[in-house]
Amino acid sequence: MVNYLGTINEEIKEYFKILSPEFPLWLLDYINTPEMQRIAGTSMSCGTNYTKVFNIKYFYSNLDHSVGVALIIWNFTHDKKQTLAGLFHDIATPAFKHCIDVMNGDVKYQESTEIRTEQIIRNSSEITKLLTKDGIRIEEVCNCEIYPIVDNPTPRVCADRFEYNFSNGLIFHRVWELDDIREVYNNVVILKNEDGIEELGFKDITICEKYVHIVSKLWPYWINDEDRAVMQFWADMVKSMNIKGYLTIDDLYTLSEQEIIKKILNCEDTYLKDIFIKFQNATTIYRGDVPEDNKYCISLNGKKRYVIPLTKFDNKVYRINEISKLAKQDIAEYFNFKESKYTGFEFDFKPYKK
Repeated sequence: MVNYLGTINEEIKEYFKILSPEFPLWLLDYINTPEMQRIAGTSMSCGTNYTKVFNIKYFYSNLDHSVGVALIIWNFTHDKKQTLAGLFHDIATPAFKHCIDVMNGDVKYQESTEIRTEQIIRNSSEITKLLTKDGIRIEEVCNCEIYPIVDNPTPRVCADRFEYNFSNGLIFHRVWELDDIREVYNNVVILKNEDGIEELGFKDITICEKYVHIVSKLWPYWINDEDRAVMQFWADMVKSMNIKGYLTIDDLYTLSEQEIIKKILNCEDTYLKDIFIKFQNATTIYRGDVPEDNKYCISLNGKKRYVIPLTKFDNKVYRINEISKLAKQDIAEYFNFKESKYTGFEFDFKPYKK
């Protein structure tokens, strides 16, 4: 059995203690199932950590993210069903994550890969045994959207959105430190939103403003030229490998990212292999108003990820942009962020087509 808590570094251990001072030990049995351990080999960076264009501090897996989400939910609800729905919410995530949504043509919502969630849970003998032992039905944990604390529509706040804003801002882009996360998180409470539905929010407007101000610096990274270039490259590389028969779609749901990279580097197609090595060693990208010959140029709209949290003020609940000029300005600046019309890499790559 994998000692999950022994696999994470000290910074993540401290981060998890912020999310939930009490780690629910019953959760470890679920974390140790093969289906959850599989996403330990999938990075939250959506493939950006495999090129020198990015300088990512360390590997933060989709399993780590899922555990973080579960800890947030447990901290606020102590409800096993909601906590497990959070733990399982990305169990169907393929290797390279949302790059595969791009490959599937689902750029706007990036949800095309979620359809396997219930199937994976039902087909897991270990997960189903654990659920039976805990008196929980599969239907109660396979759709996180039934629990608004776990997941709800953008720009509302939920455990999933809180976690990836925290961890991405800590590990990949360092927009804040653990002390900032601690100050912000300790101010979070469950509020009732404009629809009378429970939603995570803030009890203090000043802390809410700080949260929005910091994470608004993070949001452009997810739609900038570098990120879009890498996501489209992975989409085209995986599709090309699939067209040539070196990789199946099922491989994306059973293999780790490193195992798939080995397949690319060991395949008989020297063109794909050489292109991938150029991607690994690239340190700059192309950006411009027109595509250039002899360069890999793409045009892709990024998915806008942002939050407009609830906050209490004068014993009433508001969206922060309704009562804070600072937060309203931070959010507006994000929507005014302009990416290049074309981006890509300085090397040429013509993906295979069926």
